[in-house]
Amino acid sequence: MPFSDARRLLRDAGLPKWALLLALSTALVVFLELFALPASLLIGPMAAAILLALTVGKGKLRIPVWPLQFGQVLVGLMMARTITPDILGTMAKDAPLFLLFIFSVIAIATGLGWLLTRWQVLPGTTAVWGSSPGGASAMVIMSEAYGADARLVAFMQYLRVVFVAVGASVISRLWVAADGAEPPPLILFPEVDWPAFAATIAFAGLCAYGVRRLRIQGGTIIVPLFLGAFLQGVGLLKIELPMWLLAIAYALVGWSIGLRFTRSILEHVARALPRVSACIVLLMALCGCMAAALHIFAGIDPLTAYLATSPGGADSVAIIAASSDVDVPFVMAMQTGRFLVILLIGPTLARFIARRSGLAENPV
Repeated sequence: MPFSDARRLLRDAGLPKWALLLALSTALVVFLELFALPASLLIGPMAAAILLALTVGKGKLRIPVWPLQFGQVLVGLMMARTITPDILGTMAKDAPLFLLFIFSVIAIATGLGWLLTRWQVLPGTTAVWGSSPGGASAMVIMSEAYGADARLVAFMQYLRVVFVAVGASVISRLWVAADGAEPPPLILFPEVDWPAFAATIAFAGLCAYGVRRLRIQGGTIIVPLFLGAFLQGVGLLKIELPMWLLAIAYALVGWSIGLRFTRSILEHVARALPRVSACIVLLMALCGCMAAALHIFAGIDPLTAYLATSPGGADSVAIIAASSDVDVPFVMAMQTGRFLVILLIGPTLARFIARRSGLAENPV
């Protein structure tokens, strides 16, 4: 093949744009990591994809279905890995307390999402999904399966993640005078248990195939999460997910969202930003009041209570908790329990609010 024909073939396949997207994503991840910002491996690729979509991409780049669904399954397995017997034991021991505060946070967040929906700040039930207090990446993935605009849901979810992470970091230093330990460094290439890794990949492939074959709505998160947690709990599966593999999964999810942004979407985001930000701050303040109640009536230390009731995301809260003098199992049990509940009732809540608001959305 002549060199000119090969170059034309590469250009038609969009390879220069993919290379640019990869380079820009890497640069943004490195930049975000310098400031220890949460979810950098997801936010960096998503921001890079938005920039490319608005400039040279022109809406022509799309992530193929199979790689994207496989990446989503890996995200579900990553969440399943956090559901350990210790966390389940903590939840079972204090079940009434956990349920009370889990449902209280969900009720507050859903109420604020309902207000944003009633005010038509965002289209359809996008605000309900965007207000869901936990599991940002899962909510983005599941919202699209139920007809919401994943781009706007991502905007709300990750804006809240940043607000909450900054707020929790400040509280951990000012309120309880934490020792100022730095978050653990990002290690892309840790040691790998290769037999467990092979079993994890095979299980992920089986989940992706089964979900697509059976057309389970939101199944790329729900199936690997619950089935993976069960198999891990009974000792039949060790979920081995090195950070480099999760980085690929995060990038696929981030790119799939970012590449669909348009100028009209960004204009809508800019108009909605003040009211969405105000609702996030209000949600954080109300959760802070619940943390005070947890401290006063249950004797939980203030920082543990604040991190436990903090409205997502669980990964950034886990990093802050690990570097602070708090009851880490209690914090992660509350965060994990809320995430599981919102996964189970989130779609039903969204459909209920859609019907009450006259903004019904259909699963796709």
